[in-house]
Amino acid sequence: MDPDLSLVVVCYEMARELPRTLLSLSPAYQRGVSPGRYEVIVVDNGSAEPPEARQFADFGLTLRVLRCSSASPSPVAALNEGLAAARGTLVGAWIDGARLASPGLLHAATTAASLHPRPIVATTNYQLGFQRQHLSAAEGYDRAREDELLGSIDWPRDGYRLFEVATPEMKNPPFGPMLESNALFMPKSLWNELSGYDPAFTEPGGGMVNPDTLARACALPATQLIRLMGEATFHQIHGGMTTSSAALALQTLNEGSRFYLRLRGQPLKPIRKLGWVVDASKNAILACDGPSEIVAGAVGQ
Repeated sequence: MDPDLSLVVVCYEMARELPRTLLSLSPAYQRGVSPGRYEVIVVDNGSAEPPEARQFADFGLTLRVLRCSSASPSPVAALNEGLAAARGTLVGAWIDGARLASPGLLHAATTAASLHPRPIVATTNYQLGFQRQHLSAAEGYDRAREDELLGSIDWPRDGYRLFEVATPEMKNPPFGPMLESNALFMPKSLWNELSGYDPAFTEPGGGMVNPDTLARACALPATQLIRLMGEATFHQIHGGMTTSSAALALQTLNEGSRFYLRLRGQPLKPIRKLGWVVDASKNAILACDGPSEIVAGAVGQ
């Protein structure tokens, strides 16, 4: 029987970070999901020592580990290979395999997706540490300090304590302008309609392909953007293009924005449309677009 949900996780040289990410997606950590009803597909994008499924046998996951057939500095090909391999009706994509999930994320995403026939379920991005990592790295924040930080909250005992030691990547989450979502969920039929991630984004790290994917998805006809309240992903520092230093982050943003302008003929902009804000833990839609559409009540009512 095919799973209800597939998760596609791309990794590159993440021997420290990937096991934590997969632990945060495991049945022992995630709440309100049935172990046999979802699968995780890890796609390695050319690591010198790629991960193997046997390394994570104790996590209780339905897990496949693939090696990208055309590995490159951009994660796009790896993402699209993972999307093609996914068997679930609903598919969530992790462009960055170094992001931990909050404990109710999978339940919230599947609950939110059930509210609309063409849902785009977006989670908020956080970074571990008390300021954005491209700033904290200049002050000595590194993997060792991050290990200490996670130890200070006794992670993974209570995954919601990640919010205590993390910084959001957007203002007023999840209500503010949203540039991208690291854990983006859509029905597989919508991913196919979108043709996955655009292979034109060949820059290291994919440049602006993640914001582009969210924007293109929201532009599909009759779709509904759904933002999750109270659930998120949390970035582990690992030398990423926009998190390892302020200079590299600025260079990546500037180069990516210029390429996006040439490719799309318009500047990159965040999604300002609110869509629906769903708190699955309270079984409630908290807000919708427009003051007359505010909903107080149960999900689905």
